Amino acid sequence: MKVGFVSPACPHSSCREQYKNWVGVGFLFQCLPGARALACCLPAAMHSLVFLCAQKAVSHHSTVRGALEFIPKELYPVLFKAAFMDKRTLVLQDLVQTWPFPVLSFQKLLRKCQHCDRALLQEKPNKLCVQTVILGVVAYLNEALDDQLHSQSRRQRLQVLDMTGLQDDGIDQGPESMSLWSRTVTLAKACIDVSKHQSKCAKRTSKRRKGPYSSSVALPPPRPVSVEVHVDLFVNSTSYGVLKDALQNNANSVLRLKCRDFRAEELPIASTVGLLEFLDPTGVRQVDLRFNNLGLSGLRVILPHMAKFTNLLSLKLPYSNIDVRRLSAGMEGSLHYFATQLSRLSRLKELNLGSSRLSGKLKQLLGDLQGPLESLELAFCYLLPNDLAYLSQSLHTPTLKKLDLSGNNLSDSLLQPFQRLLEEASSSLLHLDIMECRLMDIHLESLLPALCRCSRLRYLGVFGNPLSTRGLKNLLQRTMGLLYLQLVIYPYPVDCYSENLPWPPTSSNLLNGSVDEEKFSRVSAELQQMLLTASRANAVWTTNLCRHNTLDYFNL
Repeated sequence: MKVGFVSPACPHSSCREQYKNWVGVGFLFQCLPGARALACCLPAAMHSLVFLCAQKAVSHHSTVRGALEFIPKELYPVLFKAAFMDKRTLVLQDLVQTWPFPVLSFQKLLRKCQHCDRALLQEKPNKLCVQTVILGVVAYLNEALDDQLHSQSRRQRLQVLDMTGLQDDGIDQGPESMSLWSRTVTLAKACIDVSKHQSKCAKRTSKRRKGPYSSSVALPPPRPVSVEVHVDLFVNSTSYGVLKDALQNNANSVLRLKCRDFRAEELPIASTVGLLEFLDPTGVRQVDLRFNNLGLSGLRVILPHMAKFTNLLSLKLPYSNIDVRRLSAGMEGSLHYFATQLSRLSRLKELNLGSSRLSGKLKQLLGDLQGPLESLELAFCYLLPNDLAYLSQSLHTPTLKKLDLSGNNLSDSLLQPFQRLLEEASSSLLHLDIMECRLMDIHLESLLPALCRCSRLRYLGVFGNPLSTRGLKNLLQRTMGLLYLQLVIYPYPVDCYSENLPWPPTSSNLLNGSVDEEKFSRVSAELQQMLLTASRANAVWTTNLCRHNTLDYFNL
């Protein structure tokens, strides 16, 4: 197939745009010897060829830098992706400083690469590359501030840097990767540095405008170029100070943070409230407060500050030290206030109250919510049969996509209520966690009819339950009909332990016991063979809990 030539003088705008693209592609072809010979195949292999040329181009920093003003803006995304993938930081910074579009989005630029089958967004973000992008934005803003100081106008190009969606599962952070905590600190420091430069420029501008022969009334300064950074933030006691300083100046700074997902660990109540007050109320999608030892009294202080987040979809309050089993008269009032504040969150879809002792109080907490939840995490909550009975009849169950009941004893009085709950949620459930629930083969057998009705189920977590090899094979065989089930995290079978376990074994016995690796390897191979025989090789059955950490409600 031959490539047609498009004249630059053609009156049709679409043709002129196509010509412009060919010129840009031609520039990249100059960087790859022999690429011209492939031109006849270009329409069929356009993307991979351009990407190949872009990789070659970004390996020559001086060439790219000298040609940036001639490169069509349509080629910036592929050059950015190539530079990010190959860690060409000098080119990356030049691209950011001259970025021709109003938005630079990591999610759009680094999602699965059709040229090399790599999903860069799902890999650990490279520390140097992320730092380079931030430095490029800082340099762009400082140049704009300096131009205004010398009365030189600059057309606003980049307006939004979207850094949301970068992977951070909190584990296996190598020296080249950059955690969410590190990104938060780096961005906060960048905001502080830009604010300082902005203040210096403002003072110098003011002095110039109020010179010795000027009017005493200064003219208003020109509107500065600004960039809004959409970002997820993670703060703890170590990073609290720097993030607070950055957010305090947020409203007046030319580099502003707009938080999407906010996570705070081990912070005092006053510090948590202070940071929540600084956040842009329209941008917050999720608030995650964990290991903060809040208790009902602390939540009574914090929850009223959530109501301003009109787009809040997810609230996570695990390990908040809530215990409703022995409430004094005063604490009963606090529980009622907590439920009332929850009901004010009109758009709430995900709630995590993990490791709170909520025995018998689930109806009181969830009964007044304005809309149905889609994700409910109640791990290790000491639930009672009436809690699950309420849940199975509530407005939430028909819409539940994610349910986590790990750590609740489902082997005894909760078994039948849980079975009814599964039946009611079967049409919507995508993600089910029932880890460490003391489920043995006989209990799982009674749950399988309801479980097999969950036709949309994608994930099942049964790790930490005392199941045998026979029980696991039965589970695998019976769930073959769940065609969307892609990930199962299963326990080491009780018959694969190298020592006799006390019966019934506790979660601690299973977690700390010694597994006979040879026995387990045979069982694992048999399970994999069953999957292959059933043409379900795409399904993953594993004991690796690390896979569980990357699962998220917003990705369901």
